[in-house]
Amino acid sequence: MGFRKLHSASPGARHATIPDFAEITKGKPEKSLCVKLKYHAGRNNNGRITVRHKGGRHPRQYRMIDFKREYIDVPGVIAAIEYDPNRNCRIALVQYNNGAKGYILAAKDLAVGAKIQSFSAAGEPDIGNAMQLKHIPQGLNVHNVELQPGKGGQLARSAGNFARLMAIDGDYAIIALPSGELRRVIATARATIGEVGNADANVRNIGKAGRNRWKGVRPTVRGNAMNPISHPLGGGEGHTNGGRQHCTPWGVVEGTKTRSKKNRNNVFIIRRRDGKTFTPAK
Repeated sequence: MGFRKLHSASPGARHATIPDFAEITKGKPEKSLCVKLKYHAGRNNNGRITVRHKGGRHPRQYRMIDFKREYIDVPGVIAAIEYDPNRNCRIALVQYNNGAKGYILAAKDLAVGAKIQSFSAAGEPDIGNAMQLKHIPQGLNVHNVELQPGKGGQLARSAGNFARLMAIDGDYAIIALPSGELRRVIATARATIGEVGNADANVRNIGKAGRNRWKGVRPTVRGNAMNPISHPLGGGEGHTNGGRQHCTPWGVVEGTKTRSKKNRNNVFIIRRRDGKTFTPAK
């Protein structure tokens, strides 16, 4: 994927870069694979804001991605590479031999006309093919990795990401994740061969704040720039926080751990993302 610079007719466009969409082969999505996406703008069922700085997003349609690769042993052909506003990678439209159509994540170097298949047993380890981890040759890069067999891919799904299959240890496969974490995954879980495409997605220069508003990201105001009634750090003369620690508008100190201790005993993790060896909680 390449980028192109806009004509510098205004300050907002002077440094902005946008994708050239050279790999896109189809403009409009497949209607049968799209559903209406309701946008709540950070509000809960009572209409109260529970997630700040959201709202005003451009309307979207959700493309139903086949993370499970449910058409087992049915060959398919890549019919088109499309843009998806709901993710930073491209998606591929697959035409299966049984007449069905489906969307999958577009892997790197996956082109129109390529043949792919989701195997029930060992198969060809070609880009775009899916199979159980125990049938994939060790050392290959995979994406869309399942954590539980049949649940659908949950790991390594964003642009440019991949996990590496390190070894098969009995009923488990050992994979290295993009974060640096080394963990066990049930060997009968499925994964797709190759890396996710569009690896340059994070290189773009947004150019102006308005592009974030199109995506539904509203401005964030510093606490010490507010009035005392609006934030604990507000008020005072100049840029001062009054000597207290940085906190949320409700007084919760930033950096406070909120994760439940009940979920920390993950015996599948071999090496944590910070490089430390995982020790199960007692």
